[in-house]
Amino acid sequence: MLLEGELVTGSEHWYVRNAIYYHRHDLTDSHTLLFIGRKDSINWTEINSKGPSLIITDQPKSELKKTYSNITIIRVRNLVQAYWKFLNYYRGLFEIPVVTITGTCGKTTTKEMIKHILSKELTVQASISSKNEPRQSLPYLMGIDANTDVAVFEHGLGNTGNIRHQCMIYQPTMGMITNIGVHHLDGCKNLEGYIQAKSEIIDGISEGGTLLLNADDQNIKKISLQTFQGKVIYFGIDKKSKYRASNIRFMNKGMSFQLHILNQMYRVFVPGLGEHQVYNALAAIAVANELGMDVREAIARLRTFQNMERHLEFSKGIGGSTIIDDTWTNNPTSVEAALKVMDSVGKGKKVILVLGDIKRLGDFEEKYHREIGSLVAKRAIHTLITIGKQSEEISKKAIEDGTKANVHHFQDVTGVFDLLASELDEQTVVLIKGPMSSRSMIAFAKALKENQ
Repeated sequence: MLLEGELVTGSEHWYVRNAIYYHRHDLTDSHTLLFIGRKDSINWTEINSKGPSLIITDQPKSELKKTYSNITIIRVRNLVQAYWKFLNYYRGLFEIPVVTITGTCGKTTTKEMIKHILSKELTVQASISSKNEPRQSLPYLMGIDANTDVAVFEHGLGNTGNIRHQCMIYQPTMGMITNIGVHHLDGCKNLEGYIQAKSEIIDGISEGGTLLLNADDQNIKKISLQTFQGKVIYFGIDKKSKYRASNIRFMNKGMSFQLHILNQMYRVFVPGLGEHQVYNALAAIAVANELGMDVREAIARLRTFQNMERHLEFSKGIGGSTIIDDTWTNNPTSVEAALKVMDSVGKGKKVILVLGDIKRLGDFEEKYHREIGSLVAKRAIHTLITIGKQSEEISKKAIEDGTKANVHHFQDVTGVFDLLASELDEQTVVLIKGPMSSRSMIAFAKALKENQ
């Protein structure tokens, strides 16, 4: 037997259609394989109620006395070893392209673009939204079956080693780094540690695989590729890019650019505003083309992509104002990208910025909040509103650097709505960025959009 275990009870004839690590994932289906650790407390009644199950565990036999006819138990000497043997076995059943994506920004949008482009002709297994933490990797892997043509997953990064762990599970044939800015410094100590953590994807790509990199990203350029034995493909504006963009323009509800691939040129439109969206599109087209799709078909499919909610999402607000909801995530890189969008759409308008705390910057919170303050001070802003403890440094630095904006700071969203309500009209554009999944910031943005 693969796991070299001992059948404690139950039938030797069984099959499973799902696998979970007990207490890390919810038990929702019958015919589930459950990995149960030595110290885990087992709810036998719950397991039995879900239907036939297979348990792999290293608990002592004395703890496995209470059994049901629905449950088969195999005891192994070492659960961790059994877990990885199973994962390697299951992943080895499928000789399909597996694409994994990391980056400070753009990985979820790029992943969704790839899925959208490929899904017309292929069955695609993909991670859900931005739910990319390592604990999700097992359920996502188990979503691959005999009908799957390609898989696309994004890597979550909270700490050093997370991407390495996920690559061991996914065993990607193609990996991508969209960009490397500043985030999760509390788990990686500093920027250098964060860059190194992102680079774990390079060693995680299967032998002979493909690595796609943003040619214009300065932090990606710091990563050594000496140990990588596969094919390296660049996308960006830099002329060394195989997939290169030029003549980038802001259009109504999207971006237009010329795509250069070798000696061929194509006109591309991608929904969603911002130069960063061009990079997302380049990366998605590159993956589709490298997997064999015709470039023109990929471009045509991209035109119908639905931009993700709360990703620079434009809505009409109070008094006919324009509300830009960018509350999905918040880090220095995404703030700078949003400000660049405002440089274009805010021309000739009354621009109001509502900026919340940026989390997970470790010992560098003050540094990066103040850097954003400097970025704000350079721009023609009518009103700057900061919300939260750390974001006060944005206001302070903007004032120090001579901003002409009206500056207000709040500890929470209380009172912000009342301040803004009288300011909003058809000539006003409001950008809202706050901590990822901050319910108060999300509710605030929603209130501005609903009270038109």
